[in-house]
Amino acid sequence: MRKYSEEFCSLIDVYSKNPEVKSMKNYIQHGKISTYEHCVYVAWISFQFNRKLKIKANEKELVEAAMLHDFYLYDWHNNPCIRLHGFSHAACAAENAKKKFNVSKNVYEAIDSHMWPLNITRIPRSRIAWVICLSDKYCALKETLFYRKERKYD
Repeated sequence: MRKYSEEFCSLIDVYSKNPEVKSMKNYIQHGKISTYEHCVYVAWISFQFNRKLKIKANEKELVEAAMLHDFYLYDWHNNPCIRLHGFSHAACAAENAKKKFNVSKNVYEAIDSHMWPLNITRIPRSRIAWVICLSDKYCALKETLFYRKERKYD
């Protein structure tokens, strides 16, 4: 089990206790990694990158956007209607985050642009957006290559 800092845990607390966010544990993201585990991992890596690289992004917004960046709430693997998941899920997650958590414009934009460059017109425009976009790619690659078996991040 990964050891998270108290500061990080206090930032994800509201999301880790929310039933709809917790429902992401029911959806697989990469290999055997749930969408929830993936979002926690992206939030943790974003938090670490921000601190270690002295990026100075707002930590509360950064972690919020990272925890909700894949808040689309469906299983894209078994649904033939969702053929272009890679292109569409960021907008769906951003809308869900706006409806359920009334996220700020910065957080909404970071969620909406996290699939750049696949979504070529949705370019990250803030520190938060860039950190999440890059952290998501890092985590997805690591999960796909190395964590295809059962693994728990929290």
